Amino acid sequence: MNQAKAASMQSELELTRERKYAMPQSVPCVVIVGGGFAGLAAARALKKAAVRIILIDRTNHHLFQPLLYQVATAVLAPGQISSPIREILRRQKNTTVIMGEVTGVDKDQRCVFVKSPDRENVPVKYDYLILATGVRHSYFGHDQFEKFAPGLKSLANAVEIRNKVLRAFEQAETEEDVSRHRDLLTFVLIGGGPTGVEMAAAIAVLVRDSLRSEFRRIDPTSARIVLLDAAPRLLGSFSESLSQAAKKQLERLGVEVRPGHAADQIHCIARSGWQAVTWRRSSRDATGTLCW
Repeated sequence: MNQAKAASMQSELELTRERKYAMPQSVPCVVIVGGGFAGLAAARALKKAAVRIILIDRTNHHLFQPLLYQVATAVLAPGQISSPIREILRRQKNTTVIMGEVTGVDKDQRCVFVKSPDRENVPVKYDYLILATGVRHSYFGHDQFEKFAPGLKSLANAVEIRNKVLRAFEQAETEEDVSRHRDLLTFVLIGGGPTGVEMAAAIAVLVRDSLRSEFRRIDPTSARIVLLDAAPRLLGSFSESLSQAAKKQLERLGVEVRPGHAADQIHCIARSGWQAVTWRRSSRDATGTLCW
């Protein structure tokens, strides 16, 4: 069989496969924006429905967000908490996955506009639209804090925080001025919800178990971990007993827990690359690593 015939046969096989799995254009089209927990749940719920599904997400992977703090503290690698969306839905033949960012919705024309690496404002028609874009962290009216205090909502955030935490110890190890070690090894976390509590505990465990014997010129266990929260207690959405138990456990790990303390100001200290955090307009700390 010559190459031309082989190519023709391969092409015919691909067309047959497409005809076998493609949904008729006459069936309703459901566009799902977001490949997180809600978006995937919606797609799976429609697995046997007579619809065409188009799932659009800015990345090509699904992220298990509850474990982001473990990536941020070098316990897990990014690949251990993420999976390709196409692989997750590979057996769902009525679903097409598109990597792109939805920048707008036209309700009259019933379409969304998608931005991809090489195109902008590509219209994607829908009969039904499901918006499952998730949430972003709030700076409670202080959006200027974002450039100083990254949040923890994506793999990029987690890797950035991990690098900052590990870099702080490396900088302290090579810093000749011992008086600067305190600031370099001060880690301030703002927010006493589940993520803040988990991050504070994970950094404390990292210092106590993994790093304590790996440096020669500094003592990693001298690191200060400060957890601030504007609310009167940690884990405000949980029971009082659980909140108190979390506080005691953090303090046992050496974390300085400061409920009822809101960050009033955050600014960069000239030339040092550190941030100064002010709370209650009276207390002030310099830190090399700040997380929201």
